Amino acid sequence: MTTQTAAPARVARTPGRDAHARRLSSLLTVPAVAGLAYSASWLVGLTVSPSSTNVRATGAEVVAAFAGHQASGAAQYVLTEGAASLALAVVVIAVGRAGLRADAGRAARLTMGAGLAAAAIALVQCALGLYLTMSAVPADHISAAAAVSETVTRLDGVKMFVLATMAAAGTVMARQAGLLPRWLRYTGVALVVAIIASGIGYALLNNAFALTAWASLPLLLVWVTGAGIATGRRAR
Repeated sequence: MTTQTAAPARVARTPGRDAHARRLSSLLTVPAVAGLAYSASWLVGLTVSPSSTNVRATGAEVVAAFAGHQASGAAQYVLTEGAASLALAVVVIAVGRAGLRADAGRAARLTMGAGLAAAAIALVQCALGLYLTMSAVPADHISAAAAVSETVTRLDGVKMFVLATMAAAGTVMARQAGLLPRWLRYTGVALVVAIIASGIGYALLNNAFALTAWASLPLLLVWVTGAGIATGRRAR
């Protein structure tokens, strides 16, 4: 007597399922994960400690703001300046390399260089912020707190100008090589305008211009995260 073995049933693949799988896999690339980590670091960092666009705080105001909240203040610096800067570096390296492969050499190198410079500035700010929250504030050193806070603020302004350069070069590169979706190029243009305005506010300690950080920061998060996801998707 012979027996027959049923052939294994084939799982039907549908276009919708394939598209969902591709979208999911595009989020698991290194640039995409770094882009998502960049936004996550900022969003979590802004929730652990109060934030303000007041760029003319006195030393006494700085000490009072962090008094009793040194740990959360330190955590905010680690997340928004430390972890975020490392994620930014990963994204801009990936975007820059994609631009170089697409023969957008000058714009790609400028995007990468400006992004890495911004990340380096942020790491300096992280170190200064940790000194401020864990040393100057607990010791009630008002003059030191004032000096460190002003330095961090002015460095923020310089960093914003560098980020504007990164976004401008990245937008030009994307247009030349078609690396980023069109909506992200428009986001880059809006980011350049907004972050230059906020950079003026932070560099010159002008509260009126500094208010535009409430617009430039969301645009920056969208651009960096979007660039990371788009670059990762093209690399697969």
